[in-house]
Amino acid sequence: MELTGGTTGPAARRVLVVDDEVTIAESVAARLRAEGFHVELAHDGPGAVAAAAAGEPDLVVLDVMLPGFDGLEVCRRIQADRHVPVLMLTARTDETDQLIGLGVGADDYLTKPFSLRVLAARVHALLRRVERAADRGEASILVGDLRIDLDQRRVWRGQTEARLTPLEFELLARLAQRPRAVLARERLLEDVWDWSDAAGTRAVDSHVKALRRKLGADLIRTVHGVGYALEPR
Repeated sequence: MELTGGTTGPAARRVLVVDDEVTIAESVAARLRAEGFHVELAHDGPGAVAAAAAGEPDLVVLDVMLPGFDGLEVCRRIQADRHVPVLMLTARTDETDQLIGLGVGADDYLTKPFSLRVLAARVHALLRRVERAADRGEASILVGDLRIDLDQRRVWRGQTEARLTPLEFELLARLAQRPRAVLARERLLEDVWDWSDAAGTRAVDSHVKALRRKLGADLIRTVHGVGYALEPR
């Protein structure tokens, strides 16, 4: 692993960039350094897990295809130790592959080739969301048989606890704040992801599918052409 420079001082956030294509990794690192981040690089699965354990990054930019073991396994191992936002990079456009990534703990994904400006914006948005969640004053949300503990960031449906990624948690909490109200995909992108891009509505759809898989297919209703509504029992 390699440590690259960035803005000094206690406020600088740490980002781990994992990609076996050195040119891509260094380009991403350079852009994030310019944005004021401390950046550490890893180029294979074992190196990424070791770097995450040693450096405790605030966010991980993670390629799916890696030597040693792939990015999905890296994500599983990182999230088993501590919740950390993960932005996954993939050359695959199939939605199934993206859902698998979300299922193992990724919060967002970008398909290669991507714009470094967009990547930097996604990184900032993910970190803003984490900060906003930490500052939230509410303690819990109770809707039907769904209980959301906002302080501990834990979710139960009935007596069963579901393990959600940070972004899945934020999306569910946003829907639960207005049960049965239809929230447009574009509004959810702005409120949860902190960015607005019509192409990004697929990210909303993918995370809703992940929530249905973990909490039950009946919990979130699709309003075709508009968005989603939480439908508690």
